[in-house]
Amino acid sequence: MADASGIFDRLKEDHDKHRELLKKMAETEGASDERSNLLEQFTVEVKSHAAAEEQALYSTMLRKPETTGETRHSVAEHHEIEEMLNDLAATDMSSSAWLSKFKDLRHRYEHHIEEEEEDHFPDFEKYLTDADLAHMRSVFQRRKDAECDEQEVTPEKMEDAKD
Repeated sequence: MADASGIFDRLKEDHDKHRELLKKMAETEGASDERSNLLEQFTVEVKSHAAAEEQALYSTMLRKPETTGETRHSVAEHHEIEEMLNDLAATDMSSSAWLSKFKDLRHRYEHHIEEEEEDHFPDFEKYLTDADLAHMRSVFQRRKDAECDEQEVTPEKMEDAKD
C-alpha cells in the first residue's frame, strides 16, 4: 500500500481552512462587508477545492470498483453544496432566510468533509498506488489555483434565490 498521507493531509488542510471560514461567517451579522467578504472567500475556496479534488482524487477513485460508490456519493454532495452556495449568494444577507440557509449549508458541508476524512480517505488509501499518488499530487494544486482564478461567487440573480 502506498503512503497517501501527503495528499490527504493537503485535502484536510483545505477542510480546516473551510471550517475556520464557516466559524467566522457564523459570527457575522446582517449585510456586513465582513459577511460578504467571508462568503466570497469561502465560495471561491470550496468550489476550487471541489473541482481540484474531483480531478485529482475522485477521477482516480472512479477507476477502482471498490470505491466507486463512495466516490459517486461525494461528487454528488459536491454538486449539492455548490447549489447551496449559489442559492446563499443570491439571498439577502440581512434576512432570516440567509441565516437559515447558511446553517443548513454549514451542517451539510461539515458532514461532507467529516465523512471524507473519517470514512472515504482511509478506505481510498487501501487502493492507491504510488503512480496514483504522484498523479494526484501533481494535479491537485495546479487545478485548484486555476479554479480560484476563474470562480464566480454569485452566478445566480437575487430573484432566483429559493424561498
